[in-house]
Amino acid sequence: MTEISILYERSETDELGIRYTAEQQGVPLSFLPFHKVSMGIVGGEFRYRSVGRDLKGRLEETKVVINRTQGKHRRIAAATLLEGCGKEVLNPLQVEMFCQRKTWTMIRFWQNGVEVPDTVYIPCDVHDAVRGGGTHDNSESIMKLIHEELGEKVVLKSDEGTHGKGIYLATDRLALGEALQRIEPSVINPTGVVAQTYVNKWFYDLRIVVEKHGGGEAFCHPTAMARGGFKDFRTNTFLGNMVFRVELPRGVMAEAVKCGEALGKEKKAYVIALDAMPCFSKPVDEVREQLTPSFTELEGFFDRVVKAKQTKQDDFGYYTEQVEDAYDRYMSSEPYSEIQSAITASLNEAEDSVLFHEANACPDFWEQTRVVGGVDIASSLLSCAQSILDS
Repeated sequence: MTEISILYERSETDELGIRYTAEQQGVPLSFLPFHKVSMGIVGGEFRYRSVGRDLKGRLEETKVVINRTQGKHRRIAAATLLEGCGKEVLNPLQVEMFCQRKTWTMIRFWQNGVEVPDTVYIPCDVHDAVRGGGTHDNSESIMKLIHEELGEKVVLKSDEGTHGKGIYLATDRLALGEALQRIEPSVINPTGVVAQTYVNKWFYDLRIVVEKHGGGEAFCHPTAMARGGFKDFRTNTFLGNMVFRVELPRGVMAEAVKCGEALGKEKKAYVIALDAMPCFSKPVDEVREQLTPSFTELEGFFDRVVKAKQTKQDDFGYYTEQVEDAYDRYMSSEPYSEIQSAITASLNEAEDSVLFHEANACPDFWEQTRVVGGVDIASSLLSCAQSILDS
């Protein structure tokens, strides 16, 4: 009987990493598919099956499900169905719901006493359909509301966006108007406009992991991943920025715990990745001039990481070794050390002005967060699942 299962529709690097870790640790782990299956109530009982195969027995043997389905809406659907038939889910439905939209996340943070960047949600689409045909442009009203609340320099965001998609910086009225015309209802921004005051985060932001096991106290990992560079005001790594390990000041760790409690209050266990921005008063120009040569030199070391990732994953252990070796060389380099030192010094300086603004219930982790950030989320998820069984 396998009491812990992992649910996903396709096996990506992170899912392979969870299964690989379970094997290394001797943790029995079953697989539950969430693609081309039917789940629901038939004849007064819960059914779960694929074409020609009844999966109900496998589900009945499971007590805790690690939910790794891709896409926020799919994870919420999976968590709803699984919790509905009596299973413990990581992460729980409540956590998934509060992580779904940036505005919901920040409301929960704010309610729990966490400082967040000034943000407004305007429940009005830029273009409304008009009866009889055509559209009405609401951009003038939206711009007035944004400028009255936040001033001129703002960032527009997709409420459910990820990987830096749908994010626009507007430094004046003209730029704001042009940015608004690019916003349309979509999967990552179902309705309305989200605007946030521009935060001078210098050249990096933070990915911090907080978790809770078996009804105990929430805790924050002491190391985190800083994502930084000068290629774009968005520091997301999908846009070509670099990653660095950083030791977190105690004040930042305490705020991270408050964020976790805000999202997972009263839940037995969870693993949440938080995004935070240090806020600086001094301009970034001076540090850009100082660190740009180091970033340029570091790209050569990062190229080795990219090549290592091209290793076929048929032998996942070998693939992992190649990636780890490439990252070790990257992190041992002189330019990495110089940039890391600058980040560490500045973060200690900005300890009391770090703003939390987003949470992810299903983060990518096997390579950057695990190797560079020093947080093995695969082990965290398995430990959380086991803690629920033990409790």
